[in-house]
Amino acid sequence: MADFFDQLSDELIAFIKAQPMFFVATAAPTGRINLSPKGMDTFRVLSPTQCAYLDLTGSGNETAAHIKADGRVTFMFNSFSQKPLILRLYGRGAVARFGSEKFKAHADRFPQIPGARQIIFIDVESVQTSCGFAVPQMTFAEERQILKQWAQGKGPDGIAEYQQARNRTSIDGFDTGLNP
Repeated sequence: MADFFDQLSDELIAFIKAQPMFFVATAAPTGRINLSPKGMDTFRVLSPTQCAYLDLTGSGNETAAHIKADGRVTFMFNSFSQKPLILRLYGRGAVARFGSEKFKAHADRFPQIPGARQIIFIDVESVQTSCGFAVPQMTFAEERQILKQWAQGKGPDGIAEYQQARNRTSIDGFDTGLNP
């Protein structure tokens, strides 16, 4: 059964820290709904009602576009271990672009990863837990290194070029806020 809370408890914060991956979901008022898996130890709990993750350069920039267009964001964490649990954080998002003052103020909370594009914040409005009884048990093997290797190969100038060419609009044509 699902339970709702106004903020994260110490127990739920510990659960988040133990998860090697999470999912972020966003939507604009029209167009596609985006759901993306994330990993690489990029999620941080800033307080019981605010969290953030280090967003890396990728093939799209849907989360930033949807936050700019609508603001709603949901994060989901699954336990793949013996004790089942699903945790969802619902709230409003904000984006701090790489190099901005807000990004610089929070960057030391995250690992330094080549290709870091922005930090996505959520002001948590609601926390939900549910059973997770149908989620399979799996064992974590290791983080993939492909994205890091790709970003290192591109270098800072190559990353900037890629972002300008591929990350300025969403797949539905929404502006991501990533301007030259």
